[in-house]
Amino acid sequence: MKKTIKLTPIPGVDKGDEKQNRYEKKKEKTLSVGYFKLFQFATWKDIVMMVVGGFCALIHGTAQPLMLLVYGMMTDTFLAYELEVQALKDPNKECINNTIYWINGSVYEMAENSTVYCGMDMEAQMTMFAYYYVGIGIIVLFVCYFQIALWVTAAARQTQRIRKEYFRKVMRMEIGWFDCNSVGELNTRISDDINKINNAIAEQVSIFIQRISTFVFGLFVGFIGGWKLTLVVIAVTPLIGLAAGLMIMALSMLTGQELKAYAKAGAVADEVLSSIRTVAAFGGEEKEAERYDRNLVEAQNLGMRKGTITGFFQGCLWCIIFLCYSLALWYGSQLVIDFKELSPGSLIQVFFAVLVGAINLGQASPCLHVFASGRAAAKTIFETIDREPKIDCFSEEGHKLDKVKGDIEFHNVSFFYPSRPEVKILNDLSMQIKAGETTAFVGPSGSGKSTTIQLIQRFYDPDGGKVTLDGHDIRTLNTKWLRSLIGIVEQEPVLFATTIAENIRFGQPGVTRDEIIQATKEANAYNFIMELPQKFNTMVGEGGGQMSGGQKQRIAIARALIRKPKILLLDMATSALDNESEAIVQEALDKVHMGRTTISITHRLSTIRNADIIIGFEHGQTVEKGTHSELLERKGVFFTLVTLQNRRTTNDEVSPAHKDDFDLKKRGSCRSSKRNSVRLRSASTLSNDFVPDVLSGSPRIFLDMEITPEYKCKDDIDEHVESAPVARILKYNKPEWPYLLLGSLAAFANGAVIPFYAVLFSEIIGAFAIQDINKQRELINGICLTFCFLAIATFFSHFIQSFAFAKSGELLTRRLRTLGFQTILRQEIGWFDDPRNSPGVLTTRLATDASMIQGATGSQIGMVIDSLTNIGASVIIAFYVSWKLTLVILCFLPLVGLSGASQAKLLTGFANEDDEAMEEVGQVSSEALSNIRTIAGLAKESSFVESYEQKLELPLKSSKKKANIYGLCFGFAQCVIFMAYAASFRYGGYLVAFEGLQFNMVFRVISAVVTSGTALGKAFTLTPDFAKAKIAAAKFFKLLDRAPKIRLEGEKWENFRGDIDFVNCKFTYPTRPDVQVLNGLVVSVKSGQTLAFVGCSGCGKSTSIQLLERFYDPDEGQVVIDGRLSHTVNVPFLRAQIGIVSQEPVLFDCSIAENIQYGDNRRIVRMEEIVEAAKKAFLHDFVMTLPDEYETKVGAQGSQLSRGQKQRIAIARAIVRNPKILLLDEATSALDTESEQIVQSALDEARKGRTCIVIAHRLSTIRTADKIAMMSHGVVIELGTHDELMAQRGAYHKLVTTGAPIS
Repeated sequence: MKKTIKLTPIPGVDKGDEKQNRYEKKKEKTLSVGYFKLFQFATWKDIVMMVVGGFCALIHGTAQPLMLLVYGMMTDTFLAYELEVQALKDPNKECINNTIYWINGSVYEMAENSTVYCGMDMEAQMTMFAYYYVGIGIIVLFVCYFQIALWVTAAARQTQRIRKEYFRKVMRMEIGWFDCNSVGELNTRISDDINKINNAIAEQVSIFIQRISTFVFGLFVGFIGGWKLTLVVIAVTPLIGLAAGLMIMALSMLTGQELKAYAKAGAVADEVLSSIRTVAAFGGEEKEAERYDRNLVEAQNLGMRKGTITGFFQGCLWCIIFLCYSLALWYGSQLVIDFKELSPGSLIQVFFAVLVGAINLGQASPCLHVFASGRAAAKTIFETIDREPKIDCFSEEGHKLDKVKGDIEFHNVSFFYPSRPEVKILNDLSMQIKAGETTAFVGPSGSGKSTTIQLIQRFYDPDGGKVTLDGHDIRTLNTKWLRSLIGIVEQEPVLFATTIAENIRFGQPGVTRDEIIQATKEANAYNFIMELPQKFNTMVGEGGGQMSGGQKQRIAIARALIRKPKILLLDMATSALDNESEAIVQEALDKVHMGRTTISITHRLSTIRNADIIIGFEHGQTVEKGTHSELLERKGVFFTLVTLQNRRTTNDEVSPAHKDDFDLKKRGSCRSSKRNSVRLRSASTLSNDFVPDVLSGSPRIFLDMEITPEYKCKDDIDEHVESAPVARILKYNKPEWPYLLLGSLAAFANGAVIPFYAVLFSEIIGAFAIQDINKQRELINGICLTFCFLAIATFFSHFIQSFAFAKSGELLTRRLRTLGFQTILRQEIGWFDDPRNSPGVLTTRLATDASMIQGATGSQIGMVIDSLTNIGASVIIAFYVSWKLTLVILCFLPLVGLSGASQAKLLTGFANEDDEAMEEVGQVSSEALSNIRTIAGLAKESSFVESYEQKLELPLKSSKKKANIYGLCFGFAQCVIFMAYAASFRYGGYLVAFEGLQFNMVFRVISAVVTSGTALGKAFTLTPDFAKAKIAAAKFFKLLDRAPKIRLEGEKWENFRGDIDFVNCKFTYPTRPDVQVLNGLVVSVKSGQTLAFVGCSGCGKSTSIQLLERFYDPDEGQVVIDGRLSHTVNVPFLRAQIGIVSQEPVLFDCSIAENIQYGDNRRIVRMEEIVEAAKKAFLHDFVMTLPDEYETKVGAQGSQLSRGQKQRIAIARAIVRNPKILLLDEATSALDTESEQIVQSALDEARKGRTCIVIAHRLSTIRTADKIAMMSHGVVIELGTHDELMAQRGAYHKLVTTGAPIS
């Protein structure tokens, strides 16, 4: 069996289609999809919105270069006025007709023989320029709003469509595809990856268009001002492009790898949380936290590498940009002074236009990072959407026969599971199943019995040969129609989280209430349903968690019967029922066999003696066939199985063929089910309420109790989540303080660069007003040299900032994820029963919240410090130069701040709504994907798709609302900057004209404060991230702060004996506080003794085991262990003394050896011990037949193994633990007769010298117990040995003597 399960879909739908295969391989090599392919789900309406939004972004992009045209003209105006003022300072000059003359009447000429104009009306000029600015500002307000609102709305609509398409396609996939893709990973893709696609097609695109538009128009304005200078600057820009391109390539590659790494960790979390009871029972919390942490390391390292690369290239970008300015200013000043080709205003216009263009090109690079993430995430999503399922349950193709008899025939069928292509399951199997007959399959575990049923349902297609129905190859029939003919009842039925009536209606949509009632009567479920307070409207809980095993089984039988199926498949259908119910249900099943083709798989041979034909299986082939009596005469496989079973039951009056209440959790079944139990049986079967009364045989209920489908613990009531203080977030980053300090210093240096640049720039403008040309040159050359130093400093500061914050941010994310995971594992089991803490919700929270918190630390801190330094330094410079002008400009900054703050506040609100809506969506997808086999068998895929699509409406509405508000705030923030320019230059003109302020100081103040405004604007683009981060952090801290109700600390002692006393225990499950499960349980067992619990489904047997494991504590009374009260005992110490084997064991998605090692997590279990334990559990021989032996992967939840094989691994796991107390919860129920005999003797051996508590319905397994406790309604009603209780002729006697007779 393969060691790694590939996550890519199985390539090549058509085996003969080589071209398709080549295409698949080529696609494998590409790391991401083409960018425009992300928009493949856009409708014409979306396209119109994006085109209009894009056009608005384009216009918004032209605003800055247009402003620069005005700016250039204004600079020349100021310079001319300055020259006039300087000239008129001389009393010998005067202004006549707008020209300066000497008093003697001759014209005043400057050094280069030009005359000086005068008489300029400074105020009128400035008013005109102010109007230009206001006009541009108003246009910007409108285009900004449309640019953001339209793109965000269009993206929300497309994302919704992608979610729908992806989910619909996943639900169409054949079952083999699910074997190769873990549910945890699919859930991560649905939440995280589609969000990344959304980010790549939303407002970031319009911001990118706007930046590129500014770049292009900047160049255009540059060429208008002076083409030579512009060309010189442009010659350097390819270097900028090269740096940006290399950065994007590297980031795209790393993002794809990072996603894969995080998906692995997500799958681990999902598996562990789904199996939380098993993890707790075996003390695996630390081991699992380490395994999760190990899977995070790779993603963390990739994140750091990403930060380093970003820093290096961003440093390069800025270094090139500043070197470029140095060159531009030096060459530009030559053109102004020596060649007279430019005016100083044109130089400023060209210089600024190219500067602004280049800066915008630089700022467009973060958008490319977002696009790269989106493209990488889209690869798997779109591959799945494009993949054609091999068996399409939505397809209308294929025949639908007018009349179905029900003859099924297998013609030389060979079969391998897609996830284990080297293990042959069916080997040239041929057999015939006649219409209307009941055919039984018998044979050892793993011989291919269940596989044949899956082939009949067409979950898989055979690799060789064919399966026919009435002579037609089932591959030519319509899949949905075929499945509608089949009713299936499995050993581990899956119910959905809705009412009993709805669960039965899943079998056949549109049935009437009467038909439902009739089906429940046939399945012997009607009586217990009518005893429930809400009757048919009772909620069954996630995975049927609120019902006992027997109740779930009967609802599942009713669901199969309501289909009125032509073919009935019974896969251990009555295994979960106690004797009495089983006899009645068996009788009901015998009745409904009439006129139907029925196939029954069972290990209890008594249930099939009436079958028309019995087929014996071995090694994937049929080895014998005949009626019950014929096969007994033949003395083959069947005869051996029967004699083995008879031998075991000769001493009993009858064999109670049956098992006890069912385990809550089943293979392939719901996660919750998994959660629900260690024994995956009754787990927190909250069902133990309605219990057939043992003595009367009729169900009895506490009628005064009401069932609350939902509950809210007092401490868990969902209050509105306030955002978390940043200080606390930073506290978790404390170990990285050197990196944070280093990064902050670098960010500080980066922030100071722009104000320093403003000073240099105003110096250059001032230089043009100097009369002495040599002094002018000297000053300008000095400034150009300073720019070169600035370039080198910027490279280092950017690199250090990005590297340091990436390192601290990634370490924080990993630390928070691990901490969060450890906290979750520390919670008491009752907490997991709350649907709000289902594995799906918790996995999503770990995946998204921890990474979102980075939005308040890491690179974001750097940007904040950068912005704050920029603002601080700029304001200080401005106040120093002219406090009056600074105050006027500062009046506008609160407006910018206000719009940013309101945006943050509103987006925080939306983030809350979004998360809640998406969690509901996640629950639907989670339930659907976890129970895909049941859904496929019922052909119910489309109703889950509908429910999922319906739940998506709410997030879409909320996104549209968000789009409008975000657009308005963004537009307002951008527009304010233009208004600030208008007012400040108008007032600056007044100060120059009337208060003698030097003109270049106006530029210094304005450029300083405006760059600080830009820094503010940049800070606001972080607002959404920051808002999300604080909300995510608050949720996360709420989780971290929750104190578990069951404390782990407590007393330990040497010489643990294993004396157990239940003293008057009363208990209700936290999710059903009104249903009393234990009602004063009193029973004790001494060290080394065996105590057996018997009783009908739901009487509290499993619950007592869970109290002993301290999954829960009793509400009243005590559990006493070695004379110490259980709640004072150290929990890990106590669980380390207990070994458990449950009816439906949970295995982890790792090798057989690792699963056995899991038995003792306190030490490293050696290979010899593993082999020894496997031999004792009758597992070793089977393992040695596998290609990878002990290294064979068992698949998710052990899905690659048969039930018997899983059971034996679980027994080996318990043996390795060498426990003082052994809990056997239906430990051999899933085994066939032969294995069961051997495993039973292994268990009898294991019981020696240990305290043992056994739960069983098969009374043969417990007649040797030292004590047998007969339970009913949460109390012990009879106690004694087998012989004593039989002599009493009470409830125990009745239980033993009822039930199906055995052959």
